[in-house]
Amino acid sequence: MRLNVIAEGTLTSPLGFVAGAAACGLKESGNLDIGILISERNCTAAGVFTQNQIVAAPVIVDRQLLNDNPEGIRGVVANAGMANACTGQRGMAAAKQMQAKAAALLAVQPQQLFVLSTGVIGVQLPMESVEQGLEVAGASMASDRGIAMARAIMTTDTRPKHLAVRLNTPAGSITIGGVAKGSGMIHPNMATLLGVITTDAGIPPDALQELLRRAVDKSFNSISIDGDTSTNDTVLLLANGASGIALQETEQLEHFSEGLEYLCTELAKMIVSDGEGVKKFVSIRVSGASTSDQAKAVAQTIATSPLVKTALAGSDPNWGRILAAAGRAGIPFNQNQTNLWISNPGKQPLALVAGGSRTDYREREAVKIFSRSEIDIGLEIAPSGAEATVWTGDLTHDYITINADYRT
Repeated sequence: MRLNVIAEGTLTSPLGFVAGAAACGLKESGNLDIGILISERNCTAAGVFTQNQIVAAPVIVDRQLLNDNPEGIRGVVANAGMANACTGQRGMAAAKQMQAKAAALLAVQPQQLFVLSTGVIGVQLPMESVEQGLEVAGASMASDRGIAMARAIMTTDTRPKHLAVRLNTPAGSITIGGVAKGSGMIHPNMATLLGVITTDAGIPPDALQELLRRAVDKSFNSISIDGDTSTNDTVLLLANGASGIALQETEQLEHFSEGLEYLCTELAKMIVSDGEGVKKFVSIRVSGASTSDQAKAVAQTIATSPLVKTALAGSDPNWGRILAAAGRAGIPFNQNQTNLWISNPGKQPLALVAGGSRTDYREREAVKIFSRSEIDIGLEIAPSGAEATVWTGDLTHDYITINADYRT
């Protein structure tokens, strides 16, 4: 399979999708805050949602919609600025009103549109403003408006996150595109993120759901900014078959899976790089575990340790914090078999620990590595076994500043 990244690609890069966006006053900044995506034909759909017990009205609506109509979806309507979470029956009515208004504008049925919201919890949507915004967004629908929709779902994000790839499969050329938002409250399962992914391949709903679940586990569920999850987290995948290429055989679906996992991983990395207050992008790879899930548990414990994250912020290669975090992950291993090294991408790794003890490295070399904006950390807990990688960032004072006055 050949994979080509499309310059400025987004969720409207696949055939048959258009988007629109508008500002209706949900964000105090006056920036774009409402968006619509529509397919020219019915899509099969898949979705992965927050595991938080407190869920927003759109999550409830979308879970039911996916269960009832996985082969008749036409698009997505989304807003940012207000999460429509913890808003009771009024919030449920607002989510369904968004569906109905967008459906009327686009000449589709309400049960063909997913609803996404993100922003402040506990605030009721001003539906008159939302409906006016939907009218403007609906009038702006075009194939080059995907980036506008990416901007419309941003909250504390500083830049839009979008990507598209073209796959040359044995069955022919297909495209996968997507947008995502996320900056804070990022941690599996899933995170404060919204993601909408599209493809012009035709894929059965059961296969599509499994492909998305696998891709999310390796990408959006392998990142952490601050160890928090939220109420609205959703990743949707729509396949409209507009390319005329239907993927059903195992080999065909595996080709698609490679492209989907690449796209999701790149979008997930964009979220980490744009994390609230993040100055350093950190890759943590743990190897030697009995299973990849165990390796991931150790990596996530390191990634969410405040002591590790503040050491990263201060360019302090305090490896004791890394090992201490690994040791409390609940995964058994022999400390005398641990090896730890650090590096910058493309550079020779520096071994800090071998056989559970400090090596004779020079401190200034370790400080130099920790001072860079991209850092790789490798921890081996046994000579052989499964591995996993988690992406995270440092924890700076800017994170506190952003979140201390998020509402005020």
